[in-house]
Amino acid sequence: MSGPLKVAVVAGEESGDLLGADIVAALRAATGREIELVGVGGRHLQEQGLKSLFNAGDIALMGFSAVLRDLPRLIRRIGETARMIAEASPDCLITIDSPDFTLRVARKVRAANPYIPIIHYICPSVWAWRPGRAPAMKPYIDRILCVLPFEVAELERLDGPPGTYVGHRLASDPGIRAAAAAQARPRDLSEGREKTLLLLPGSRRSEVKRLLAPFGETVSVLRQRGHALRLVLPTVPHVADIVAESVSGWEQKPTIVSGAEAKCRAFGEADAALIASGTVSLELALSGVPLISCYKIDPLFRPIARFITTWSALLPNLIADRPVAPEFFDELVRPKMLARWLESLMGDTPLRAWQKQGFHEVVRRMATERPSGEIAAEAVLGHIRRKL
Repeated sequence: MSGPLKVAVVAGEESGDLLGADIVAALRAATGREIELVGVGGRHLQEQGLKSLFNAGDIALMGFSAVLRDLPRLIRRIGETARMIAEASPDCLITIDSPDFTLRVARKVRAANPYIPIIHYICPSVWAWRPGRAPAMKPYIDRILCVLPFEVAELERLDGPPGTYVGHRLASDPGIRAAAAAQARPRDLSEGREKTLLLLPGSRRSEVKRLLAPFGETVSVLRQRGHALRLVLPTVPHVADIVAESVSGWEQKPTIVSGAEAKCRAFGEADAALIASGTVSLELALSGVPLISCYKIDPLFRPIARFITTWSALLPNLIADRPVAPEFFDELVRPKMLARWLESLMGDTPLRAWQKQGFHEVVRRMATERPSGEIAAEAVLGHIRRKL
């Protein structure tokens, strides 16, 4: 092969833009060729040479209400993106996350120019709900690059496109690795010592409102039972005001921190964590922080919650393929129960050792021998070579 490699990329979210930039850099290193980029992306892909068709932020606003509000504009963006890529006839198309937008583009590109290999990065959660999406992708997606190790087998089970596990960015995150190193050092877990408890009530205003009250009651129960606590609450700017307001009446107020560096430092210092179910469970598992997870379902979501097919909502449990961390939902979010679980996890107990051993299994299963960008680039090149 000689001359530049033409690659189309469609990425909206900041995280997807970073993944796309990693693949492009790895493709350039693996082939020694210039990479000509077309498509849609943010600043990281633009640093790699992409001239984005439009502002990538237009894709990032893909919440349900945003879709309804901007539906005509989004339909127009999908159409113009697909037309531009089909006409450019690149050596491959890589769509990244934001499936409500990117997969619609992929389907239109396949219809307009069926000779373009199409790779989708980050498997939609077909293993959790709407499994029919897996076989529906098969006619227009040639391969899915998976960031969770169980997704390859799930795609095969559901008759979806073939998958390749490339690894997750969190597994190699320097802050997470520093926290894991801190957690691996011996620590005093004896009774009477002040324990550091992390409180992570989520990043959405609605879940913060629903969970901080029972979290506060759980802290009160622990204090009544004689525990000396240091409370740390990592948060993000868009919910910082409601977090501060919600804890203002607590007898013991937590130290509120923000930013990735402060959060990872808190992970390294924590003896246990009380969290809202979400990606943070994986961050904590990779850091080795014992945790219990809570979730109170939005009443508007209850009618469709019954369509969820996965046996657990926690990524560490799904990756380990066994219950590693406990989950409490809705009316089972009971402070007196949560407090007793935390007591066991903050002490030198078999329960704490059992959970940390489960987290070691999560780390083992997520490990890759090479950086994820290199593995992803290799999968992409395989489809390009087949086309050529």
